[in-house]
Amino acid sequence: MNEKELQAAETLINLALLEDVGTGDITTDNLIPAEIRRKAKMVAKADGVVAGLPVAEMVFRKLDKNLVWNVKIQEGQKVQFGDVIVEFEGTYRALLTGERTALNFLQRMSGIATMSAKYAEAVSDFKTVILDTRKTLPGFRILDKYAVKTGGASNHRIGLYDMVMIKDNHIEVAGGITNAVNAIRPKITPDIKIEVETTTLEQVQEAIDANVDIIMLDNMSNTMMAEAVKLIAGRAKVEASGNMTLERLREVAATGVDYISIGALTHSVKALDISQRLED
Repeated sequence: MNEKELQAAETLINLALLEDVGTGDITTDNLIPAEIRRKAKMVAKADGVVAGLPVAEMVFRKLDKNLVWNVKIQEGQKVQFGDVIVEFEGTYRALLTGERTALNFLQRMSGIATMSAKYAEAVSDFKTVILDTRKTLPGFRILDKYAVKTGGASNHRIGLYDMVMIKDNHIEVAGGITNAVNAIRPKITPDIKIEVETTTLEQVQEAIDANVDIIMLDNMSNTMMAEAVKLIAGRAKVEASGNMTLERLREVAATGVDYISIGALTHSVKALDISQRLED
């Protein structure tokens, strides 16, 4: 994880521990002597891709600075049911108090990585790149998108600030794609890309004429997308979006689009089942 991702993780961990532990773990702290240390491990209870180990480690290290952390399955690697992902040792209190918070992060992030890997692998023999969206858990944007990358897919824009995205409402207010692009272009730096959402071939042509960087084909049929790709003819990158299921993915990639954006990578994620077990 890079520095920005680690900083985002620490902010969320602090909030999560405040939420869960509050003024103290009144069960553990009143039953377990502070000096006792134990060993534990995290075990995969389903097949998937691991993501979030540095975050889980940070949780426990907040509770025990002398934590010993021994990763067995590296970040981004596949696991099978029963695989030991990590072995670690710390105070008994830290292992019990941090368990749920650490697993919440690790399971969600691994679930996103697992789904991202499935989508990326489905089109691995095409040029098409799988992208995420801004449909992330509020506050978790950076970690959600980190997990997408870890699973083998790629990130779309991080937020509203790093790419122009002209959508249907913007087009309506501006009075057309051309007007919208012409209004925005003088106000941004050359390194900021401009993407336009289109739903018809007429809009596609207007976006081509406006010389935008990326043209989104929104909720088009496969046939219309193929026609749009032919019309664009490499003059802009092409993104397919809307109702992009795993079953449909290869047919969409076969139309020649450069990107397929999928909100489900983050907004409909199923957490990967992982358990923590104490060792004797």
